[in-house]
Amino acid sequence: MASFEIDTEKKGELIEDDENEQVSPIEEVRLTVPNDDDPSLPVWTFRMWFLGLLSCVLLSFLNTFFSYRTEPLIISMISVQVATLPLGRFMAKVLPTTKFGLPGFGSRQFSLNPGPFNMKEHVLISIFANAGSAFGSGSAYAVCIVDIIKAIYKRKISFLASWILVITTQVLGYGWAGIMRKYVVEPAEMWWPSSLVQVSLFRALHEKDDSKNSRARFFLIAMACSFSWYILPGYLFPTLSSISLLCLAFPKSVTAHQIGSGMNGLGIGSFTFDWSVVASYLGSPLVTPFSAIVNVAVGYVAVVYMLIPIAYWGLNVYYAKTFPMFSSDLFNSLGQTYDVNSIVNDKFEIDMPAYERQGRINLSIFFSLSYGLNFAAVVATLTHVAFFNGKEIYRRYRASHKGKSDIHTKLMKNYPDIPNWWFYATLVVSLLVSLALCIFMKKEVQLPWWWLLIAALLALIFTLPISIITATTNQTPGLNVITEYIIGYMYPGRPIANVCFKTYGYMSMSQAISFLSDFKLGHYMKIPPRSMFIVQLIGTIIAGTINIGVAWYLLTSIENICQPQFLPPNSPWTCPSDRVFFDASVIWGLVGPKRIFGPLGNYGDLNWFFLGGAVAPVLVWLCHKAFPSKTWIRLINIPVLLGATAAMPPATTLNFNSWILVGTMFNLFVFRYRKNWWQRYNYVLSAALDAGLAFMGVVLYFCLGLENISINWWGSNGEHCDLATCPTAKGILVDGCPLH
Repeated sequence: MASFEIDTEKKGELIEDDENEQVSPIEEVRLTVPNDDDPSLPVWTFRMWFLGLLSCVLLSFLNTFFSYRTEPLIISMISVQVATLPLGRFMAKVLPTTKFGLPGFGSRQFSLNPGPFNMKEHVLISIFANAGSAFGSGSAYAVCIVDIIKAIYKRKISFLASWILVITTQVLGYGWAGIMRKYVVEPAEMWWPSSLVQVSLFRALHEKDDSKNSRARFFLIAMACSFSWYILPGYLFPTLSSISLLCLAFPKSVTAHQIGSGMNGLGIGSFTFDWSVVASYLGSPLVTPFSAIVNVAVGYVAVVYMLIPIAYWGLNVYYAKTFPMFSSDLFNSLGQTYDVNSIVNDKFEIDMPAYERQGRINLSIFFSLSYGLNFAAVVATLTHVAFFNGKEIYRRYRASHKGKSDIHTKLMKNYPDIPNWWFYATLVVSLLVSLALCIFMKKEVQLPWWWLLIAALLALIFTLPISIITATTNQTPGLNVITEYIIGYMYPGRPIANVCFKTYGYMSMSQAISFLSDFKLGHYMKIPPRSMFIVQLIGTIIAGTINIGVAWYLLTSIENICQPQFLPPNSPWTCPSDRVFFDASVIWGLVGPKRIFGPLGNYGDLNWFFLGGAVAPVLVWLCHKAFPSKTWIRLINIPVLLGATAAMPPATTLNFNSWILVGTMFNLFVFRYRKNWWQRYNYVLSAALDAGLAFMGVVLYFCLGLENISINWWGSNGEHCDLATCPTAKGILVDGCPLH
């Protein structure tokens, strides 16, 4: 117990340093995070444990439950922050204050109620609740493996193997986080923009300000408005989520629909009144720094409004006009939907005669180029970090305790640090259990043990550069495609092995970054590091267990779950994420990249994107060295620029257009001309919009969704761009599209 207390010998230590090092070099941090600390606040309290465990269980259950439905809903940490505050204050009023001793702690005295409910307890409760999901993604990623094995492939996997798979993929990344922590948490330049939203919200909820302009009052009003408004796009008037002027003006023109549709086209003249559309896929635009927004916008415009139109209408690259412009579906050579199930045999390998009858798999022009850009972005991440951050990383490796720090890093030195062996032990144990899974349960996961080690090595290599990108731009390039590519090329024909390799490689890195992000939040809020580690680890194990328990129940109790073709009409159990996961297992594992991006496929030229991604950051770095006075050159972030459209599809042009517009409005104009307002309310507004949306989403589901109560009128029929997914090649008639 004593290890979680403040180091009393350092408690009164004065920080005597240069005044310039007393403040953060990042303006957003200076405007948001307080430069003081009260180390006397208790954090290891009964209230924290009770509310943390309760929130963790409820959040894990709800997010897993909602993930199987046609319209999945993710309940974020912000909802927990809002809901647990009154509960914590209530417990502070009613719990007894009597002190008592515990065996093994000598004369130390404890109390169920050590005083008022404080901000540090609140932070730990929120992190506890959110521990099981990487960046608030809901259910554990590995649950998708169990879903497709049991529900779609109709193959058996034991509960024990499923549980080990979920827990190890979640916990493995903690070892990487421990190794990288001194490089991406302690340095002041690694400021993790998403953490500032949480800091701002915690301060708004706990500050003692009874004025009409208090941040708590602003938060409640904004949340109430968000809550009330979402009933329109969320139920009564769904067309407000996506309105296309061109589609309404030209209802019978395929080209107009392709240009004007925000969901399946270029999105010109389309707009939204739905915050869930604005913040989907890219996160809240109020959080992302303007330099990152500019990089995303440049990459997005270059791809969507220059490259795609030229490739589709001008050059007809890969026979683009034979297929829809914007689609993630797979097609045969005639533009018809590819029958994936017909090429899978009973041994879960490719049925070559059936594959030869259907022919090669074809992709829409947008989908194919998005893969190429993803290839480039992954390699550019390594090159960019090596050239722009290499010296700093090496310097901190040589003497991390002498690195540049700010007031927050210095205040955190008052608390006992986490012993390195905690991280290493977590890494070794999780890796050994994972190896045991691959060796003794190989029939269930198909993954040889040496491929597990390769996945772990990939995660270790990419964790540092991707965490640096995330810590400075709030954008996180993913490893899912590159991991699928590697094992799919070298170990083809085994779809379950492919997704297991992807999950161990991608998810352990993602969990490491999530862990580091929470550590930065604790860093700003001055939470004892050891408390952070234990809460995160326990929360992750509990959440993973709840995730697989709920999944197992649904998979065994709902007939034909995740198979829309066999479900009753309007059944909500269609599992959209699992269907995408299944398609990926077929593309990369069953068919394999050699038959799509290799010599046996149509898209081999996309491999040149790897070279382009490696060279582009070097060119930017050379320009920066040649023109050091041009500070804007250093702000060019090639991984973010290339990966700008990596989320498309399923992200749409409407998501990007609205995100860029709102982000520019707040993080350029409001930040520049109304800085006092931005400092006080910007992050609070972001949190309030998310919280109101989440609460109304839950209310709509339990009040109307469970009973399948819906309305049908003009305003509930979407954006009215029915022809946007039609191909434009002459002579082709596909799925109800007009004959050209």
